[in-house]
Amino acid sequence: MTTEVANHPCANGQFTDLAARVAAVTDAAEEHLAQSEREAAFPEEALAQMRRTRLLALLVPAADGGLGGTIADLVDVAMALGRTDMSVAMIFAMHCQQVEAIVRHAKPPLRDELLSLLASGDLYLASVTTEPGKGGHLFTSRAPLREADGSLDIDRMAPIVTGGTVADGFLITMRSPYATADHHVSLVYAHRRQLRVEATGQWCPMGMRASHSLPLALTGTIPAHQVIGEHGAFHQIAQSVFGPLAHIGWSAAWLGTACGALSRVLQLLRAPEGRKRFDLGSELLLTRLSRARQRLDGVHVLLRRAQDLVAREVDLSATSSQLLLNNLKIAAAEDCYAAVNDLVDAVGLRHGYLQDSPTRLEKALRDLRSAALNYSNDRLHLANGRLCLLDADVRLG
Repeated sequence: MTTEVANHPCANGQFTDLAARVAAVTDAAEEHLAQSEREAAFPEEALAQMRRTRLLALLVPAADGGLGGTIADLVDVAMALGRTDMSVAMIFAMHCQQVEAIVRHAKPPLRDELLSLLASGDLYLASVTTEPGKGGHLFTSRAPLREADGSLDIDRMAPIVTGGTVADGFLITMRSPYATADHHVSLVYAHRRQLRVEATGQWCPMGMRASHSLPLALTGTIPAHQVIGEHGAFHQIAQSVFGPLAHIGWSAAWLGTACGALSRVLQLLRAPEGRKRFDLGSELLLTRLSRARQRLDGVHVLLRRAQDLVAREVDLSATSSQLLLNNLKIAAAEDCYAAVNDLVDAVGLRHGYLQDSPTRLEKALRDLRSAALNYSNDRLHLANGRLCLLDADVRLG
């Protein structure tokens, strides 16, 4: 936890700083970690603490009753949560992505209603952007949004919705009522009470088990004013909020997970038992520790550079900015996983592979294996290759 987080000027009863809020969440996540992992169950106790501490209101402006946090705060909190459980960190980061979209693009009266609920901790948001046949591609949708008599009809299938079984509200991408092509996408908000939410499958993954990202069917009717931004203009929200905050928030969660793993390994090695078991003068061990730390420091530098880029509110549609943000996601996914994989080799079978090791490397490795698949690195490399051809002068972001 950085000094900036520890001294953040937000107050709510006993939670006089951001560090205390985060500690309450991590304590709950730690207490129920084994059960959540074993049962692939959503971490409801951690979410309850996010509500109680109002951490869900981190990015809600202070003028609207929130904590008035920054992108730097989001990074710090996601990293801190990731040290305990990557699923909890990802749940929080994706919620904040949705909050920022509402803050920047929702209009009254919807904006006022939602920010009030968010500020009080009464609104946990889930994102519905995946669709059968197109995966998580943000810029298209095949599910039609139908408008009639001042209402919008929702009939949406989504193969993955993190936290969808417990969310209070949903931000949903659909094909605009006025669309002439699949890329004319609208973003709408729906309260849970406005929808019928039905799980259509199971969640039994390798890692990220507590994210409880079930396939869902959502049907219902909402008032026509519950559109975020303009109809058919979701691409603007995706470029300014969804894409950047996803890559920054996810990368922070992954980095926190890998940092937590390295920290637990170092504590093991430095403990009296570890000093007896391991040769701390081994060149192979020292080299593997060095490479793991090198990877994490490199991701951290890139993450803070991207954080600064977004905080300065520059044109994120610029080629250099898109390349930087995409490369952050790719590098974080690859290097955080590789760092933990190196640590498995460094400490061997007992503490690198077995589930009951205090290092929890086995869990971290399974969780981080999802990173390259979460909006596929292969897809981003194709996008980056096309972007490179537009930047013959190689203007770095």
